[in-house]
Amino acid sequence: MPVECFDSFTAISPAEWNTLVPDSNPFLSHEFLTALERHHCVGEGTGWLPQPVVCRAGDGRLLGATPLYLNFNSYGEFVFDWGWAEAFRRQGFAYYPKLVSAIPYTPTTSRRLLLAPDQPQPDDTARAIIDFVLEESQCRRYSSVHWLFPTSEDLQPLQQQGFLPRLGCQFHWQNLNYRDFQDFLDTLTAKRRKNINRERRLVREAGLELRLLRGGDLSEAQWHTVHAFYRSTFQRLGGTPTLTLPFFLEIASTLSDRLIVVLARIHNREVAAAISFRDQTTLYGRHWGCRADYDSLHFEACYYQGLEYCIEQGLRRFEPGAQGEHKIHRGFLPTLTHSAHWIAHPSFRQAISQFLAQETPAVRDYAAELLQHSPYRAEVIRDAPTVAGPTR
Repeated sequence: MPVECFDSFTAISPAEWNTLVPDSNPFLSHEFLTALERHHCVGEGTGWLPQPVVCRAGDGRLLGATPLYLNFNSYGEFVFDWGWAEAFRRQGFAYYPKLVSAIPYTPTTSRRLLLAPDQPQPDDTARAIIDFVLEESQCRRYSSVHWLFPTSEDLQPLQQQGFLPRLGCQFHWQNLNYRDFQDFLDTLTAKRRKNINRERRLVREAGLELRLLRGGDLSEAQWHTVHAFYRSTFQRLGGTPTLTLPFFLEIASTLSDRLIVVLARIHNREVAAAISFRDQTTLYGRHWGCRADYDSLHFEACYYQGLEYCIEQGLRRFEPGAQGEHKIHRGFLPTLTHSAHWIAHPSFRQAISQFLAQETPAVRDYAAELLQHSPYRAEVIRDAPTVAGPTR
């Protein structure tokens, strides 16, 4: 079962790679990953060097793959290991570079072990990919290997190969077959219904108009404006806007139906934008930017427009991005996310294992405590356990 590593996703056939992508996930698509490369969002100087791994049958048929990168920092991973890197440095060891299976700058859960659906032994393919990545890491003396935001299905083979599991917490929404937005509001407590209605009313009364568009429906001039909003958020918060305008222009064409933009206008002038992506089941909120502050506009553009879209389109989930406890009051409940970590140095592996043994119950307790502030009526939580609690 031959396994190979490349230094670019462009070395792999788009048709072959995309046959492995479940639910038409935009972030795993060949179009998204190669656009990141072409437009210098990853590569030299970014800390993310593509190293995709593929596994083939003896006849050359693609059986599996993983999106892999050689990382020279931890920026854009959203699974925070800066403390681990500092511990390595204090002891005179190099933590970077490290191998990371993830989507750059994208903290969304999806398959990381991409397996062809029609093969007889998918578990063997998964093990072959993991073994190959571990052998590469050991051969090149990398400090560690990390699988970030995999699904629970990916965790079992990783743990069997010695990876340490880690939990995180985000805030996700699930569609309980709502007929419309009002049907969703009816499942909330009176206090939370009143608050959401008030926030939406403030946006209307300010004279703001919102439109939800596919990526391909925006003109190039509008994309210039949207990208300026995107950059402004990072500049205001002291971060780096890694996604370039040419990147967005390309995926607006190649992933038009999977790229969703909410534009806010007042007096015929765009003043804010929220960028999301979708696949067959899920909406993923990703980026936001604005020209000026308007009361509750962020909630309308980033959450309520997306919730309405999910209900209209029959999408099952809405992941609005990492962090943000304020999302709970707007219908998004604490949901556990996963990562898996292999540490080469035995002493550091033991120390990190001990750290995770303490962190894991703390994360579970944190999610359980936040769930006590659920905006849903008690009977809704009782009758919908998949919404009520974090997933394992």
